[in-house]
Amino acid sequence: MFDFDRIIERRGTHSSKWDSIERLSGIKSPDAIPMWVADMDFASPPGVTAALTAEVQRAIHGYYADTGSWAAALVDWMARRHGLRLDPDWVSPTPGIVSGLGLILQAACEPGDEVVVFAPAYHAFRKIILASGRHILDVQLVEVAGRYTIDLDALHGKTTPRTKVVFFCSPHNPGGTVWSVDEIRALAAFCAGHGLILVSDEIHCDLVFDGAKHTPTMSAAPEIADRLITCVAATKTFNLAGAHVGACITSNMDLKRRLDARIAASGLGSYNRFGMIATEAAWQTGERWLDALLPYLAKSRDLFEARIQAAAPGARAMRLAGTYLAWVDFSGTNLAPDEVAARVKNRARIFASPGKQFGPGGETWLRFNFAMPRPIIEEALGRLDDAFEDLRVGK
Repeated sequence: MFDFDRIIERRGTHSSKWDSIERLSGIKSPDAIPMWVADMDFASPPGVTAALTAEVQRAIHGYYADTGSWAAALVDWMARRHGLRLDPDWVSPTPGIVSGLGLILQAACEPGDEVVVFAPAYHAFRKIILASGRHILDVQLVEVAGRYTIDLDALHGKTTPRTKVVFFCSPHNPGGTVWSVDEIRALAAFCAGHGLILVSDEIHCDLVFDGAKHTPTMSAAPEIADRLITCVAATKTFNLAGAHVGACITSNMDLKRRLDARIAASGLGSYNRFGMIATEAAWQTGERWLDALLPYLAKSRDLFEARIQAAAPGARAMRLAGTYLAWVDFSGTNLAPDEVAARVKNRARIFASPGKQFGPGGETWLRFNFAMPRPIIEEALGRLDDAFEDLRVGK
């Protein structure tokens, strides 16, 4: 029913992923392949298209009112998919998760305060913290047995009286680590013991492969509900990033009132009609689509990991338990990071995300988005073979 191999032309459609390649990367070739931003090249679930079509045919697109059915769809999805019981009154809609993070910072701490980031981590964390006048407190993740782990001893040694908030990416972007219940509980206990607000960005929670299980922080550590805000969205799961709709969830009503006050003060209490309709329909109708997508992504993950490591001897991909973002370390190739980036950009004509933008620990890595039809992945891998051919010949 779902043809994920179908190639949909996105050039010239106001696509940030495809139409911003030259401006952002400098790659001028018309056949450049974008493997940077976390935006899939698959048609969204049919139920979403049907809901948007009905709205378009209605031909009147006034202000959106009453988020009740939207919140109910979210609550039902989280219960059905993750066993998480939510109260709709805990939910604050926001114009996407990144906007939500900025609003949370305004509600939870003051300019000059420190926000913990477990680096390397989603680059928007860094941007939004700095833009809001807060300071980044980097605590570098430690790789153990091919996955990231959190060094709470290092965090303890770095916290100061100005440390107020922890940004936690679960599942992790860019490493693809799906945290265990014990890891989440340990972090939650640390936050409780040090009086920190824990912000759990769980936008990739539905994109987890067989053999791994996402546990919401709210489920793993209900005892810290008074200092926890969870951020979720349908946008990553169902390829609706342009909808710009997210949800910030907390059962701490005082914290929620502060967050809602920042939303109101920013003029963000009126919602994108098309985005709300699309995301509600996705939660209501998209489960079969997602169940078909995950095995397709898993095969693409396996293909990309094997081929990139064969193409560039010494390169290695961190084994992803979740997300569709391959995190590849090129340090073993003995090439300088700038040389690796130049080969991928100029020889392969591929726009990948530079690892250094994810913070300390990412300097020798590149992130590749493989959520695209398999024929495009095969083309990209062929180009990467060519880009690193001399390393194989000289071996």
